[in-house]
Amino acid sequence: MADESKRQELLKKLADGVWKFEEDEVAKAASEVISLGLDAYDAIMNGLAKGMEEAGRLWEEEEYFVPELLLCADALYAGLGILRPHVRMEDKAKSKGVVVIGTVQGDVHDIGKNLVKMMFEVAGFEVHDLGKDVELERFVEEQLKTNAELVCLSAMMTTSMLGMERVIKMIRAKNPKVKIMIGGAPVTQDVVQKFGADGTANSASNALREALKMVAALRTM
Repeated sequence: MADESKRQELLKKLADGVWKFEEDEVAKAASEVISLGLDAYDAIMNGLAKGMEEAGRLWEEEEYFVPELLLCADALYAGLGILRPHVRMEDKAKSKGVVVIGTVQGDVHDIGKNLVKMMFEVAGFEVHDLGKDVELERFVEEQLKTNAELVCLSAMMTTSMLGMERVIKMIRAKNPKVKIMIGGAPVTQDVVQKFGADGTANSASNALREALKMVAALRTM
């Protein structure tokens, strides 16, 4: 078994490799994690996800734009492809949940939504991504079809944000137990309460934390 300093070294290589878009370095570090018998789930959450968090921060500070984020995503998935098959069953069980996610009708912004989706995938959620400019009824249909525990709605414009309230009412009418998270630039805590959602998050990593809490709460019900 490798020692702690080796673990830390590889976690740093994975994280740095993602936000510096060094696909080959990430794949090499991920392979080393497996060959040394280190924990694949730990490498995903404290290596790859940490790197994606940094990429998200750089994007929010407008140091990174869409092309850079896509390169980060390529590096992330290079590591994920190697690590994910080695995640232990108990880790899969503790993080698994089903999520429906999309950007609401009238809105074609999807970078934030894609970041959140990536974090869910990294954590082992089953993600049903409806894309952008999604008809409001589709969220309800998809939730019923997949029996998702969580529905995530995204909007970057105040006008399209109003559609979220209608989606939430429609989902609650069919399935009051489902947790609903909303996000995007115009979304505040006041909006969450007014629309009847369960939460919001100001970053992809916070969205993941909120989602895990919501799913855990549902499962204890």
